Amino acid sequence: MDERSEKPLLIFDSGIGGLTVLREARVLLPDRRFVYVADDAGFPYGDWDEPPLRERLVSLFGALIAAHDPIACVIACNTASTLALDALRTAYPAMTFVGTVPAIKPAAERTRSGLVSVLATPGTVKRQYTRDLIDQWATKCEVRLVGSVTLAALAERYMRHGFVDEAAVRAEIMPCFVEADGRRTDIVVLACTHYPFVVNRMRKMAPWPVDWLDTSEAIARRALAIVPRISEEAAIERHDDVAVFTSGIADPVTRRLLQGFGLTFAAGSVAAK
Repeated sequence: MDERSEKPLLIFDSGIGGLTVLREARVLLPDRRFVYVADDAGFPYGDWDEPPLRERLVSLFGALIAAHDPIACVIACNTASTLALDALRTAYPAMTFVGTVPAIKPAAERTRSGLVSVLATPGTVKRQYTRDLIDQWATKCEVRLVGSVTLAALAERYMRHGFVDEAAVRAEIMPCFVEADGRRTDIVVLACTHYPFVVNRMRKMAPWPVDWLDTSEAIARRALAIVPRISEEAAIERHDDVAVFTSGIADPVTRRLLQGFGLTFAAGSVAAK
């Protein structure tokens, strides 16, 4: 048997937002094992300065690669990808990394009004990588970058407890909606994997309908393109997919959430070197 068939695909996020990517990846790679990693000890990334966060990510992935020997690592986090993807590829050249970047190109291709908003964490908004994407793909559009301080945390609470403050969601998304010269924003890019969990609340609180562009499926398809499929003949015995939290702690509510995604919580913290 090809030893690559036994290696899991590692999906990484700052919290539980990357479960949206895991869900899509499972559909495309049903026979592959998965390790889901949430850096809850470092969450939220918006509170970090860039150099120490980049250093943390490089060190943390060293420990994760050594512990799980993944076939590839999917960074299901816009902040981590735009900040550290190049550094990770340099530090671990033998490992394949799939990053997550704001879906600015497809938004520019689909918009009819020419008014596009990118809803992201403050770190993703201020990063030059994001502005370079706009310069490369969206020069014919007016792109508004909206940095939300609290939306990722609101989504985390919603996933765990089933409740979200709709007024708070409305306050976070309202800067995305622009009217100019008889035109209105018609596409909002969800540039954080947490946000799709509360997109129904966003639709409810939005002042007019827009296309909420989620990149989870596109990320999963990129993983499918680089990870070999496991043939029926070579399919391995199913093992539980595991969830690793860098704090080593998950409360009962979170454990039930993970079970709903087919994940078994793996006790024990993961320390950056």
